[in-house]
Amino acid sequence: MEQARTQVLYRHIYCARGQMENEIKDHKLYLKSERTSCHRFEANQVRLFLHSAAYVLLDTLRREVLRTTPWACATMETIQLRLLKLGARVQECKERITIALPSSCPVAPVLRRCLMLLGYIRLRPQAL
Repeated sequence: MEQARTQVLYRHIYCARGQMENEIKDHKLYLKSERTSCHRFEANQVRLFLHSAAYVLLDTLRREVLRTTPWACATMETIQLRLLKLGARVQECKERITIALPSSCPVAPVLRRCLMLLGYIRLRPQAL
């Protein structure tokens, strides 16, 4: 009984604490959220808000879109370097944007899946 209790404490408290520390490290180190070099408090607060919004977007991308890929447990740095920092040709048309990836892009299937899921999100004008 005592051993079962300690295993539950280890899994639910100690491991969760370590995971939270990793998420804080991702937020501070890879998204540069600790950079508050402005002299005004408001500017630093807006900067931290934008960094937090970027973290939420990347974390949602990792948890929802990359769930079935090898990057399901990747750090923010890996996602930034492998998925976001790519060379591509972007062509803007009247009604759509075309993104042309290089023919040797190793992450093309994952990017297609991401963009396909984002294609389902469309802004529709609301009736006033």
